Amino acid sequence: MYTEKVMEHFMNPRNMGEIEGADGVGTVGNAKCGDIMRIFLDIDDNHIIRDVKFKTFGCGAAIAASSMATELVKGKTIEEALLITNKAVTEALDGLPPAKVHCSLLAEEAIHAALWDYAEKKSIKIEGLKPPKEDIHDHEESLEEDDE
Repeated sequence: MYTEKVMEHFMNPRNMGEIEGADGVGTVGNAKCGDIMRIFLDIDDNHIIRDVKFKTFGCGAAIAASSMATELVKGKTIEEALLITNKAVTEALDGLPPAKVHCSLLAEEAIHAALWDYAEKKSIKIEGLKPPKEDIHDHEESLEEDDE
């Protein structure tokens, strides 16, 4: 069952759309469920995320996770955005059903992929940023192994 916040973000998603000429664009997917998420970042010279948009092909939980993730990163520095985890997205939504936690992983990975793209375009290194995973299915399996 979805929480009221998940339903609210699914029915009224924030920051949906695309940023023309975005400073960073990240696309990730999950081959297992078919969800695809793309995040667009507009970042100023002080490394603050001025604007963020998303386009998501997926279920209600994926759209809600995208919406919440964009709310969490807007106005943050790139270093602060890098610290936003799938758990932070899930907690901000007051939880996700276990079968839908991968949607919050997509949001985390899409943010990181957009930051990676930004770093490549600007030829800078962002401490702690790892190369993006195109398919988060592999990331999910590593989390399951950590839980065992």
